[in-house]
Amino acid sequence: QEWKNTFATWDPQDFCNISKVFLPTDTYWSPHIFILERVNGQNSNLDYMTVMHNGTFNSTQPFQATLTCSLMILKFPFDTQTCNLTIASFLYPAVADLVMKMRRTPAEMMENSQSYFLTDGEWKFTNLSIIEYTEKVDEEEFSVVTYVISMERRPTLYVLNLILPTCALYVLDMAVLFGPSSLEEKIDFQIAIILGSSMLAVILNNMLPTSSNKPPVIGTH
Repeated sequence: QEWKNTFATWDPQDFCNISKVFLPTDTYWSPHIFILERVNGQNSNLDYMTVMHNGTFNSTQPFQATLTCSLMILKFPFDTQTCNLTIASFLYPAVADLVMKMRRTPAEMMENSQSYFLTDGEWKFTNLSIIEYTEKVDEEEFSVVTYVISMERRPTLYVLNLILPTCALYVLDMAVLFGPSSLEEKIDFQIAIILGSSMLAVILNNMLPTSSNKPPVIGTH
């Protein structure tokens, strides 16, 4: 966060060329903001901010947050999810007291975010866009900034562990069904196919997220 306070300025030449100082965050006023989608998180212990001689305040407080996000898994595991991270302050009206603006462009934020997203996990960070607007609550308007985060699922694990074994079972099923085997052998193999399909269905049920309005196509078939 960065903001200006015209009452906290000084001439560095009058104070041994000191152009900035570090003060506790409770020394001066600082904007109180909220993340609307936040469920829980872990705040940092960095309780200091930088004050420049021209009245510019800079506060950097990294923290981890768990957010809620509605998933659309119809195309699972080849799906792309979009989640919002909304920052707002409902203590200060936007017109009179507080207006939040982004210091960086969406392209710069995208590049910066990709440098931090170093995991080789299930998701691939694809896009980041920023929306600035005002929201009316109880006859007052408040400044709101929303980060729209797009992530693409990496399907390799699901293809190897789920789709390929399922296809292999059905190919073997067709081969045995139309093959020269006896009726008893076909019945035994059909029972094995049913057991294998049931096991894959259990694995699929454990893999799929539950927060979606529509079930995935792979689950319905």
